[in-house]
Amino acid sequence: MTAHVAGRFRAGLDRLGEAFAMALRALGAHRMRSFLTMLGIIIGIASVISVVALGTGTQKQVLENISSLGTNTLEIFPGSGFGDVRSDKVKTLVVGDADALRSLSYVAGVTPTVSTSTTARFGSTEANALVNGVGRDYFEVKGSKLVDGRLFDESSVATLSQDAVIDENTSKALFGQSGINPIGQVILAGSVPCRVIGVIASQQGGFGSNDNLSIYLPYTSVQTRFIGSTSLRSVTVRVSDNVDSQLAETAVTDFLTKRHGSKDFFILNTDDIRKTITSTTQTLTLLVAAIALISLIVGGIGVMNIMLVSVSERVGEIGVRMAVGARRQDILRQFLIEAGLVCLIGGVLGILLAFGFGLAFSAFGSSFSLVFSMTPIVVAVVSSCAIGLIFGYLPARNASQLDPVVALS
Repeated sequence: MTAHVAGRFRAGLDRLGEAFAMALRALGAHRMRSFLTMLGIIIGIASVISVVALGTGTQKQVLENISSLGTNTLEIFPGSGFGDVRSDKVKTLVVGDADALRSLSYVAGVTPTVSTSTTARFGSTEANALVNGVGRDYFEVKGSKLVDGRLFDESSVATLSQDAVIDENTSKALFGQSGINPIGQVILAGSVPCRVIGVIASQQGGFGSNDNLSIYLPYTSVQTRFIGSTSLRSVTVRVSDNVDSQLAETAVTDFLTKRHGSKDFFILNTDDIRKTITSTTQTLTLLVAAIALISLIVGGIGVMNIMLVSVSERVGEIGVRMAVGARRQDILRQFLIEAGLVCLIGGVLGILLAFGFGLAFSAFGSSFSLVFSMTPIVVAVVSSCAIGLIFGYLPARNASQLDPVVALS
């Protein structure tokens, strides 16, 4: 019994190998037609993979830009919202709140912030600038990149020092024409002399547009020398990476509400912005990928049409095979394998075309690149094989249903 089963299994493998070889010969005999049949599959697969990779690359670039605002941060402002006209009269957000928040286990960093606009001068050059009073943790919390010099520390905050960190926009505006290295130079912020100790990359947001000129001083210096008030414009909290920002926002809200006796503040959660943008880019990527998937379906219809023509052209061949003992299952298997090979080879070529498009895209010096991942590639290959089987079944069935007597007549 076992020998009989093994014999039938070997016979099945032989028939399968014979069908595979005949399918390869049929494709090789009509190379141009086979390639044109594959073309729809190639374009469809390449389109789907490229669109998904483009969407992933775009999402990665956007998230990197958002990270310059500080990842997983909570920005606490006085008042009930950005439109609250009474927010300037709310003076309950103070340095003590920042110190208290710093002691919480889920907080990675805290910085008080105050700000005011003034005129910055160096020599005969002047420009409007935003003076930002910040704590020692500000640059870490906001993910600032140091370009030159150094940042101020806790001793600068404690001594109300006039050490200033400027951004690249301010450096270009005040020192660009003269070509002087700003480190160590003294600039005037309004009537207050400040010594430049560092230059950071321009921020993507926070206190305003990344085109603004920004000067950063210890918040104690700005409170005493510029605005004459101990209240804060905001407190920025960086949440630990292993803590969900929504839970942290709820906890901070409860903590400050108990501390103030009422909820006289509101919180801007930057992680909400990240999630919204991520969700939007994923939706757009899926939408465009679905449109690109239509080309795969069109390619599958093309495979079916060409295979139907192939069946009509090879009626005599089918009749001869059936006359010498080929079964209907053998004919069905041969044409299914032929359709599957067309789509599989087209899928592989489509993947290579997508990679080539990615290399060409990067060569043009774009600010972001396509990010390929295995999931869409595997899905594309499986889809191409499925399309070959689905759209190749009807022609294969028609071929297997031919009457050998009629086919040979």
